[in-house]
Order: sequence, then C-alpha cells, then structure tokens
Amino acid sequence: MDFTFSEEQQAAAEAARGVFADVAPDAVPSPALTTGAVADEFDRALWARLADADLLSLLSAEEYGGAGLDAVALCLVLRESAKVLARVPLLESSAALAAVQAYGGPELRAALLERAGRGEVVLTVAASGRTGHDPAELAVTARQAEGEGAHWILDGVQTAVPWAYDADYVVVPAHTAADRTVLALVPRGHDGVALGEQFSTSGERLGELRLESARIAARDVIDVEGAWEWLRDLLTTGTCALALGLGERVLRMSSEYTSKREQFGFPVATFQAVAVQAADRYIDLRAMEVTLWQAAWRIASGARCTLPVAADVTVAKIWASEGVRRVVQTAQHLHGGFGADVDYPLHRYHAWAKHLELSLGPAAAHEEALGDLLAAHSLG
Repeated sequence: MDFTFSEEQQAAAEAARGVFADVAPDAVPSPALTTGAVADEFDRALWARLADADLLSLLSAEEYGGAGLDAVALCLVLRESAKVLARVPLLESSAALAAVQAYGGPELRAALLERAGRGEVVLTVAASGRTGHDPAELAVTARQAEGEGAHWILDGVQTAVPWAYDADYVVVPAHTAADRTVLALVPRGHDGVALGEQFSTSGERLGELRLESARIAARDVIDVEGAWEWLRDLLTTGTCALALGLGERVLRMSSEYTSKREQFGFPVATFQAVAVQAADRYIDLRAMEVTLWQAAWRIASGARCTLPVAADVTVAKIWASEGVRRVVQTAQHLHGGFGADVDYPLHRYHAWAKHLELSLGPAAAHEEALGDLLAAHSLG
C-alpha cells in the first residue's frame, strides 16, 4: 500500500504554504481585549490570494475551472491555514461547493461552482443545530409547495453559523415531514431570513440564523439521500485538519520557547518533566494525524469497509477534540505567565483551539457513538 500523498496533493499543500507565509496570527485585535468581534469581516485580501492560487476550487471538477482534487488535498491546505489562524471561510465554502458539485442539479452547479472558485461567491454551512448540541438537520423544517418544481418553505433556527454575515449563501440542512433531510442554499438578506449576532471564543462573529417561512427556489434545494451526511463528514474531517495544524504550530512554539528559556543555567527543554510533557503532546498530534488521514481517505475514495465512514470520522473527532485541548494546555503550562501575555500569540491559539474543541464536541459522546457503530456492525 502507498501511504504517500500524490504530487497534486503535495502541490496544493506547497501552494498553501506560499499563500499563508506572510499571514500574521495577530493581525486583528486580540479577543482578550475586544468585547465584540475582532473584525467586521473575514480577511478579504487573503481570500483573493487563495483564489489567485486556485485554492478555492480545489475540489471542483476541471469543467468548472477547478483542480478536481479530493478531501485529502483540502485537509492538507486547511492544516496549513490553521498554523497561521487564517481568518477565511475556506473549510465551509469548499465543503459546500463540493456538496453542490456532488449532489446539486446542473443549473445550481453552473450558477455557483465557477464563481465561487474565483472567490466571487462565498458559501458557509449551518451545522450546529438550534443549541449546538442537537442534530443540525432537526433544527429547521422544510416543506415543498404544491406543484412540480415549486419552491420550498423553511422554518427554524440554526445557531453559531460561521461567517454568516459575510457569506452570500448559507447551506442549511432541514428535515421534511417524510423524515428526509434536504440542503437549502439560503441567500443572505433573503425574505424571511434574519441574523442574530453571536461571538466565538476566538472573537470571530457568528450568526444565529432565523428562518420564518423563508421561500427557497427549488433549484437551490438539494433533495438527494446522503447529501447532508456526506457534507457533515467532510466538514468534521476538515475541522480535525484545522485542529491538527493548530496543534502542530503550538507545539513548535513550545519547543522554541523552552529551548531558549533558561533555569539554573540550562534550557528548560532539557528538564525531564518538560521533555516528557512535550513528548506526550507529540504523540497526541501523531494520533490526530493518522486518524485524520484515515477519515479523509475514506471520504475521498468512497472505499467500502466493515464499518461506515462515520466510524472513521468519529475516531478522528475523538483524537482531535481531546488532542488539541491537551496540546494548548501543555503549551500554556510550559510557557508560564508568558503564555497569557496578550502581546504574544499563544493566547490566540488557545482561544481558537477552544472554538475547535467546542465545534467538534466532547470526546465522551463520540466514544458512545463509536460504540453504537461497533455494536451495529459485526467485525467478524
């Protein structure tokens, strides 16, 4: 078996490193010093550079101006973006576009894919449900008006929608009376759509999306079985990639700091207690990495195994949620009071890590879900 990345995947990662090379993690006000949002919108200049580097169309087919790559390539790019805390909706827009390409109708694909790949249209996804703890697809109801090709009517609330104030469309999962899940592309500022301002631990502005009899054209609704599950798995795996990239950068920061900080005439990195803690966090990161690539490969390849894709995604979530928390906590400990200095970027990484941890959910809940999957699928 060949576990190396393809030339195209490596090229995407290299292009990402070039784009993110001059991004400063502290380019906006610190969330520790800001009561509201750290900025009015995402980094539009960086978004334009990503478009110029063809990194917004990674998953789009060549006929739509894309590179035709897969979830592994996207995760490689997301990993690099997290190292600099890139303030762009790269995960959400890329995943939404991939779902439109895989499950949307030809009219919808023609209307969005090329424009979004050029950075002209921005998409995001409402994936947190009404409270952040309930299934997102149950937070909104959808019913179709009578007649073939008639519009859909949406009612409900989705909380903590990332980049909701900046995106042109929000992809909203909604359930029907027939217990199906559809994906509706809801335009910003549409009739029957309202946003309530919320803030993440990283200081980014989120939106509570309220839908009251919002009428969505049939063209903008994806009614295909499995579309939401596929999109949800891709979003989750992408979030694990962000956690990995962030954790790797934080461990590097800890290594650099402890190699320079001296106590009793020696760098603290040479002390056994410090080295053991750093080694434990390195093991966390390697576990996060291997489970991430397993999940991304399952999504990209569509390979059939004894357990469904959800099992691999769940394992990746367990490690990413726990691992990123442990990495930043150890980093704060090894930095001492310096780690809390708002003039040093570590506190920003801690805030972003907490947001990622909350987005992924508690590991204990995922372990229960994994147990249910193991019970339902015989491994013998």
